[in-house]
Amino acid sequence: MDHCPFVRILVGNLALKFHVPTRSSLSRVQDPYFSCYCKIKFDNFPHQVATIPLIQSGQSLETAPVVACFSLSKPQICLWGSSFKLSIEVYADGNGDSACGLASGKLLGKVSVPLDLHGIWESRPCVLHNGSVPIGRNRSSKNGSCMQLCLNVRTEPDPRFVFQFGGDPECSPQVFQVQGSFKQAVFTCKFGFRSSLSESNRSRNWLSCLKSGRDKFSKELKGWSITIHDLSGSPVAMASMVTPFVPSLGSDRVSRSNPGAWLILRPGYRTWKPWGRLEVWREPGFIDALSYRVNLFHDNIMTATGTTTTTTTTVASSTLSTKFSGKFTMDILTTNMATPIQTPLISSQSSCDFGSSWSHSSSRPGSGSGSDFGKPEVEVGVKHVTCTEDAAAFVALAAAVDLSMDACLPFSYKLRKELRQQTQSFVV
Repeated sequence: MDHCPFVRILVGNLALKFHVPTRSSLSRVQDPYFSCYCKIKFDNFPHQVATIPLIQSGQSLETAPVVACFSLSKPQICLWGSSFKLSIEVYADGNGDSACGLASGKLLGKVSVPLDLHGIWESRPCVLHNGSVPIGRNRSSKNGSCMQLCLNVRTEPDPRFVFQFGGDPECSPQVFQVQGSFKQAVFTCKFGFRSSLSESNRSRNWLSCLKSGRDKFSKELKGWSITIHDLSGSPVAMASMVTPFVPSLGSDRVSRSNPGAWLILRPGYRTWKPWGRLEVWREPGFIDALSYRVNLFHDNIMTATGTTTTTTTTVASSTLSTKFSGKFTMDILTTNMATPIQTPLISSQSSCDFGSSWSHSSSRPGSGSGSDFGKPEVEVGVKHVTCTEDAAAFVALAAAVDLSMDACLPFSYKLRKELRQQTQSFVV
């Protein structure tokens, strides 16, 4: 499989340096409730939020983690040009109540860093900026303290495999590998219904809940699965709905307290082996926001008592727009960034990437009636694909994300016919 060139722009080593000439200003900066955060903007990408540590002039800056990441393909740079601008707005939060930007704070100043991305497609990282930038044109604030923003901006190559569904996952489409204008079929999808759901204890509880009369909406069984096959017809990955998507008490929506869940599976020895788990729910208070959480399974670990245990790691937790095109991303490098996971992150982009340092993104160009809104795409970092099953697992996860848009629709809505099992529907 041939990959496509991508590059990641990484922002890190953020710190706000104060030159404090007066005792009153010093006490202000050393106030334990005083904090700063910033909004990092890069061209047409959604802004990202990060906290900023405070240091005094003369203090050394320890290496800080990456706080923001932006991924671009070569066609994007060719279309937009090689000259870009990174803008950072710095805010103060004297009460400690901003929760990293959720509440309004006082704007301390803005920083603009020009970036020249010409010739960045070489096979080595490149530092675009490393040092301090004056805040507010180096003017002193009213309390007499002068501020500078320390930051590091670098790029690193991030080649990816790009896949595109030939249609909606529920229509059992082919999946193509894309390289520029060239497409080649590499997988086929088989959408199906999980009849075993109706036999499980969990499902029996669900059905009794539907019959209890607590809701006034028509309920349809959402027990779906999608199997990914290679071109020889062998199954190489599966996404199976293991926790039903059911409405919360007094509502027609799937809530955070009882999210629906998918299990992403890979072939094992004569069985399926769990690879990841996707949980999805409707975010309360937002009409068009869908929240998700992805956990990856690790190999069984032998304990001191001789038993084995399975551990998981949360690698993605954020929110997608169900109304506009959205981008689902899984990236371990920036998983611990300061962006609040409970904040809806509405993206105007349309791609799905799983790139470097564990990044996966799956795009949903809109919501609602499926094929009217485009075809999901998947981008997977080359370093994370060593065999066909690796790529297929990400494709299965992307299909589960796409299908979750329909699974989390209000239960007063009628599902599209492709998603309805004609022999099973329940009305309360």
